[in-house]
Amino acid sequence: MTNNQIPKTQKAAIVAVEGASVQVKDHPVRDPESLGPGECLVKLHCSGVCHTDLHAALGDWPVKPKTPLIGGHEGVGEIVAIGKNTTNSPVKMGQRVGIKWIADSCLNCVQCRNGHEQNCINVKLSGYTVDGTFQQYVVSWVNAVTPIPDGIESEAAASILCAVSSYPLPPTAPLTNVTTKGLTVYRALKYSETNPHEWVVIPGAGGGLGHLAVQYAKYMGRRVIAIDGGEEKRKLCLSLGADHWIDFTQCKDIVGEIKKVTDGYGAHAAVVTTASTSGYVQAVDYLRDNGHLMAVGLPAKATLDASIFFTVFKSITIHGSYVGNRQDAIEAIDIAASGAVKCHYQMKKLSDIQSVYDDLGKGKIAGRIVLSV
Repeated sequence: MTNNQIPKTQKAAIVAVEGASVQVKDHPVRDPESLGPGECLVKLHCSGVCHTDLHAALGDWPVKPKTPLIGGHEGVGEIVAIGKNTTNSPVKMGQRVGIKWIADSCLNCVQCRNGHEQNCINVKLSGYTVDGTFQQYVVSWVNAVTPIPDGIESEAAASILCAVSSYPLPPTAPLTNVTTKGLTVYRALKYSETNPHEWVVIPGAGGGLGHLAVQYAKYMGRRVIAIDGGEEKRKLCLSLGADHWIDFTQCKDIVGEIKKVTDGYGAHAAVVTTASTSGYVQAVDYLRDNGHLMAVGLPAKATLDASIFFTVFKSITIHGSYVGNRQDAIEAIDIAASGAVKCHYQMKKLSDIQSVYDDLGKGKIAGRIVLSV
């Protein structure tokens, strides 16, 4: 695509002020001639929708987003322009790439040099501090986009790129349908300090993209205890290779059941994506000595409330796992492209974004939603 073929305007989903309804309207496309060194313009094919996007629209996290805001951080498209004087670009014109939560990082601060780009002091966040993927053309950075290999469709890749999890649950169902995300759950498993054949508990394993966590864990050789509710999710989790299923709507002693399955010792790790305090309390109870609690969920308001005595007494490690760096994203995508991990999703139109937000807020969406843009 030449610069002359790139339109001057596009459709974009915009939240004008914090808490306002999202409106799909005409919006300027960045002039390719104005791109700076290292910047690129991506023509998007699709974008996933995440609970994080709803938090951004509501502005209910402690760190506030910019407004007006174009949300979205799960986009896949092709590069149609690269800024002048860009040197040593790792991607090229026409290449299919993904836009994720970490839009850009400086790569030079202490955190970046240690591989913690998500904690960069100058980090840019897609659909939060910079405009994201709920538009037809998005400005990104050549050093931050993720190359998408052949073997995976754009819609599935978008969901793998997703960043964080934050599904608020009612207190009566602390372990029910929790939406987990490909990149984040992959990183949480990667850094859980578990070994092949060790036990990992995945609450919400059958809801949303919890099935991705099951698949990544099995790919890494872990034994999986899947927790969720209902026959449909039981069949899904077991078909994906979960070694043991617990239906939280039927089981009266989840902690006891996990210890029974693990010969009385408890699980080696738990990837907790729930936004409720009870999910963390339970994890400390069912983890074995020296177990790892991987904290992933990002609620608007909740506290990590666990027994200090047993956290210390059992030598439990609580590890906050906040998205992944560039290498984590490449690994997560490559594993999915190999066919080892498959993503299930529903397609909607960009014009459906407000109704998707409404359903997210009411907890009505059980699967992944991907918007055609």
